[in-house]
Amino acid sequence: MKTLRLILGDQLNLKHSWFKQPNEEVMYCLFEMRQETDYVVHHIQKVVGFFAAMRQFAEDLQAQNHEVIYFKINDQQNTQKLVDNLTSVIDKFDIAHFEYQHPDEYRLDEQLQSICNSLSITSKAYSTEHFYTHRNDLSNFFKGKKQYVMENFYRDMRKKHDILMVAGQPEGGKWNFDKSNRNKWKGDEQIPTYKQFKTDVSDVVTDIEKAEIKTMGRFETKTFGYPITRKQGLEQLKYFCEALLIHFGDYQDAMHTNETYLFHSRLSFAMNLKLISPKDVVNTVLNYYHSHKKDIDISQVEGFVRQIIGWREYMRGMYWMRMPEFKLENALENKNTLADFFWTGNTKMNCLKHTINNSLDNGYAHHIQRLMVTGNYALLTQTDPDAVDNWYLGIYVDAVEWVQLPNTRGMSQFADGGKIATKPYVSSGAYINKMGNYCDACHYNKNKKIEDDACPFNSLYWNFLDDKRQFLANNFRMKMMYSVLDKMKPEDLHQLKNKAQHIINNQNDY
Repeated sequence: MKTLRLILGDQLNLKHSWFKQPNEEVMYCLFEMRQETDYVVHHIQKVVGFFAAMRQFAEDLQAQNHEVIYFKINDQQNTQKLVDNLTSVIDKFDIAHFEYQHPDEYRLDEQLQSICNSLSITSKAYSTEHFYTHRNDLSNFFKGKKQYVMENFYRDMRKKHDILMVAGQPEGGKWNFDKSNRNKWKGDEQIPTYKQFKTDVSDVVTDIEKAEIKTMGRFETKTFGYPITRKQGLEQLKYFCEALLIHFGDYQDAMHTNETYLFHSRLSFAMNLKLISPKDVVNTVLNYYHSHKKDIDISQVEGFVRQIIGWREYMRGMYWMRMPEFKLENALENKNTLADFFWTGNTKMNCLKHTINNSLDNGYAHHIQRLMVTGNYALLTQTDPDAVDNWYLGIYVDAVEWVQLPNTRGMSQFADGGKIATKPYVSSGAYINKMGNYCDACHYNKNKKIEDDACPFNSLYWNFLDDKRQFLANNFRMKMMYSVLDKMKPEDLHQLKNKAQHIINNQNDY
């Protein structure tokens, strides 16, 4: 009985139990499809990275004597649709049984369930064997609770998996060293040159151009810098431990005009394609830390581990707990359009200019740039979360919906009304100046509010608080700011709101 197994583009896990030994009765299939390239406009480097990693994965499977069917984007037999590709392969090779790994995107999960229901052969779904948690673990953990506090989940994960624990207590005496992870980088600690793989992907670029796939962003070199194989992913992980971990926690929230990556690991693309697993990452980091304790403070390690077993697993759990309604939520009723400069980087606001151009150049921005620069601006200008979702899902090479959606719609845009974030992540220019040097050479003055050269974030911030009072005034974490707003002279608030409305109406002039 011949079995067909489907592998999606973010399921490139060579350590999966499927691949322990070849079986002549099992065939694997991978498809490059317009179905996946066209549902949102993606960064050119994202499409290239996925295709390059998929092609290499297929070659690696074939080298291990697994039988693989692979449709490239321009192959004549490629229908560009998952259901039609599967049907044609099943018919051609007289397949008797179909298997797949649970997708991490709701859209594909629904599609595959529908496909299996329509097939005349048997089918079965398997775990991806990637995450620490199962899909429904978070909903079970928070069952009966009104708030879904990540810190509670994170502590439970630490205990359950014995991570940074000593005799049942958190190593270092604290669960969370977040207050140590908020330093502004001023150049005192040298940042090593980031690891660049420079994989030749010119053939993939040619195929994408031939297919006339609409993309955004820039890609001049035709060499891909992020890992596309498990071996490269492990090399990147080793480099992070040896060169970057020592200061990761200190500067994980910092921003700087001369540094794109600072001390960040650049592992998210490899992890989200499942080239390497969170257990690979955490175990390697912990092993390195335990053998280098004299050099590395626990605050550096805890800050990193929290992102992997806390934030990453939590966001996936929230995604599956709250879909499909999650994707439609707009609790603050924001409806404005996304500024054109999100696609070009042409703005006089230095923080946005650098963050967006870095994103267009590299398909990358770290979490504070995403949250407190582009996300902050989009929320303050009351942009429709659908537009924000599409931009974030498209522009970053590591963006897959299970992690992008809860971060964007939930944490960044507060569109879920506070299920993930207990308050909106909004700020005036003061926070951006506190965490980076963007304000130093900006066209606008961070200390001004309504003048022609006033930082747009300042008036937008107070306007947002006033506009959204009905939604936010009773939020206990917002009471102090509403107290300040209430003490503001009516004429001063009126001027701020007029300035903010002018910015919203003329965003591409700023």
